[in-house]
Amino acid sequence: MINPMKLIQLKPMWGKFQKNHPKFRQFFSAAAKSGVKEGSVISISIKTTEGKELSTNVKLTKEDMEMIHTISEMVRS
Repeated sequence: MINPMKLIQLKPMWGKFQKNHPKFRQFFSAAAKSGVKEGSVISISIKTTEGKELSTNVKLTKEDMEMIHTISEMVRS
């Protein structure tokens, strides 16, 4: 279960994150406008400071799209 107080604490952290990394939100806005839909694949990769690379991908389902829509409404509010 999500602790509502922790969500409240996240708001200023999220604002600072957006300020420090403006391209991150721009990327997701552009992705949303380009028509991400069920069946789209999201790939994520991380390169650690030691040079190790980790990657994965997710093929979006209808349920995933419902969750993404709900989260995007929360972020806009």
